[in-house]
This record gives sequence, C-alpha cells and structure tokens, in this order.
Amino acid sequence: MASVSETPADIESLSYEEARDELVRVVTALEQGGATLEQSIALWERGEALARRCEIWLIGAKERLDAARAAAETS
Repeated sequence: MASVSETPADIESLSYEEARDELVRVVTALEQGGATLEQSIALWERGEALARRCEIWLIGAKERLDAARAAAETS
C-alpha cells in the first residue's frame, strides 16, 4: 500500500479542475453507499490523494499570486 505522502502517478498528472471533479465523484460515490468495505476504503484513499493534489495546486497558485503582488509593489 502507498504511504500517505505518495500520490499515484495518474493523479500527479491531473489539472486542478480534473482532480476536483474526480474528487466530487468519489465523495458522491461514498455518500451513496452500497460499496463494499474494501471498495469504500479504496475510494477514500483515492479521495485523499485527489484532495492532496488539489491542495498542491492551490498552494502553487497562492505562491504565484504572492510573488506577482510582491513584484508589483517593488516596481
């Protein structure tokens, strides 16, 4: 099993929007129930990885905005 800090390669290549949309589908599937325990755990783990991917994108976007603001203030 992958460690908590690892992200599957297919998730690493997703854009923010793709990861967010898939995360919504995973959450919906979990909320609907009907999956086996093993399927639910797999969905949960994928959802966690997707959420991490979204967070990475958002942190990167914030850093870019902060850098742009700092550059604008010094010019």
